[in-house]
Amino acid sequence: MRLEPREHSSLLLRAVVPFGSAVVALLACSVLILWADASPVQAFFLFIKGSVGSKFALSETLARTIPLIFTGLAVAVAFKAKLWNIGAEGQLYGGACMATWLGTGMIDLPGWLMLPLLFAAGALLGGLLLLGPTLLKTWLAVDEVVTTLLLNFIILLFVNYLVFGPWKDPMAMGWPQAAPMVDTALLSTLLAKTRLHMGLIWAFGASVLLWLFMRFTTWGYQIRAVGYNAGASRFAGIPVNPVVVRTALISGGLAGCAGVSELCGLKGYLTLDLSPGFGYSGIVVAMLAGLHPLGVVVAAFFVAMLSIGADSMSRALNISNYIADVATAVSLLAVLVSMLLVRYRIRWK
Repeated sequence: MRLEPREHSSLLLRAVVPFGSAVVALLACSVLILWADASPVQAFFLFIKGSVGSKFALSETLARTIPLIFTGLAVAVAFKAKLWNIGAEGQLYGGACMATWLGTGMIDLPGWLMLPLLFAAGALLGGLLLLGPTLLKTWLAVDEVVTTLLLNFIILLFVNYLVFGPWKDPMAMGWPQAAPMVDTALLSTLLAKTRLHMGLIWAFGASVLLWLFMRFTTWGYQIRAVGYNAGASRFAGIPVNPVVVRTALISGGLAGCAGVSELCGLKGYLTLDLSPGFGYSGIVVAMLAGLHPLGVVVAAFFVAMLSIGADSMSRALNISNYIADVATAVSLLAVLVSMLLVRYRIRWK
């Protein structure tokens, strides 16, 4: 058996690949459900019902989709330039910290000015948090996987200090949380009596803008060129290091926006459990989407469905909700293998 590069991959093949990956993931979950002495048919029915089977379920899935879109976009644009950003989780908390600092009474602006300011400020700090590891990569060839990963824990410890120390809300009855955001700093809801908020519009708009930027601008072309071949790009006159630094600011900024959307849309105040791992899940989302900004929206919705649906299924059937983590991991592995098969064909000898 050997692999031969495909001269051309049909549109049908590229469209079928994600669906095939989802089928493989569901089949893997079926085995685990059978192992737990439950019916896969009933389990998948409860899974669909719990994730999209009602107005409330769909709203919860969409609410979970919002931060995954932002972190998926952050990872996608970084990986396009071969900048391995594993620090979206810390950048998310950085954006939330900046929004908390500004949005708990420091400034008083109407909502139509306050929210753009908070998103811009959160994006700025998120970008700056990735700037340090990126400069170490470009100047000293320090592995950014290690620096961005370890920076997550530093930022979380700093947030822990803030919510237990100077930012602790005296009216929170001892709970470690910051003061609540002012009313003008909160995102309005899209559906009454649900948690779905305007962050969905911000996230979808970010995905469209990033697609337009990557597809139709010179800077976007430079990012893609550096990711394909940095040496050839440098030979062609593209300033590789400035392009990587520029990409870092965009990537970290998008991750920071995820923190602002969660803080202003759902929580309303900064806590240590603001994110259950959205930054790490963003890596899965970006890979499932093939690093395509518009595909990130679909992949984020799929991962959110897995999380929300698995919780509902586990409560009804008394089986572990970690099946969602297994399905996500298997989906990622299946996509990676299928991406290989899109680029290469198997020849049997």
